[in-house]
Amino acid sequence: MPAKVINLTVHGIGKPPRDLEPGEDGTWVTVDQFEQVMDAVAGRPDVRITFDDGNSSDIEIALPRLLERGLTAEFFVLAGLLGEPGRLDRADVRELRHAGMEIGSHGWSHRDWRRVDFSQAVEEMVTAPRVLAEVTGQPVTRMAVPFGSYDRLVLSRLRYAGASVVYTSDGGAAEPESWLQARTSLRHDIDPSWTADVLAGQPGLRREARRFAAGLVKRTRGPAR
Repeated sequence: MPAKVINLTVHGIGKPPRDLEPGEDGTWVTVDQFEQVMDAVAGRPDVRITFDDGNSSDIEIALPRLLERGLTAEFFVLAGLLGEPGRLDRADVRELRHAGMEIGSHGWSHRDWRRVDFSQAVEEMVTAPRVLAEVTGQPVTRMAVPFGSYDRLVLSRLRYAGASVVYTSDGGAAEPESWLQARTSLRHDIDPSWTADVLAGQPGLRREARRFAAGLVKRTRGPAR
């Protein structure tokens, strides 16, 4: 097992088939950009590939290209948006699972978990993975935080809900067995030099210090449960 892993996040690929939320276009990449990154990570045991939001490009564009390269990935799906235009439906989720991909929960409807009340938190962190477990026929306990927005209360709720692993958007490398896993998102302006920098795991001391400080603030801010 590698000492460190690089977790990459893909949101959408190609031309969006639905109206995007404000700012969401910043995390959509072209097919060429996606293929370039997948070619670079093929054969790298220290790289994990994840997908957020349950976009239809996961099954239409990503899946065949992953299989061509012998890659596996984990897809964090929005349970409450299954079947909506431009999103995965239940059959798509089962197809991903049957193809050897893992399914995790991204919550119910892409809400900021720091802004939800208790009943909404239950829907996001308990109901959503339960629905996905019914779809896949297997327990779903791995979760990805929408918008990378979390604090002490969010983490406490996730532990109480039984999350076995929690993925963030903090960037940088992560310890393979850590409960909280930092990820780096692919963005619309990436190029081969960006990929090389991220995969090298050496973003520079200044940027790494900012990442560490930002993660520390998130883990300690907000009320404790």
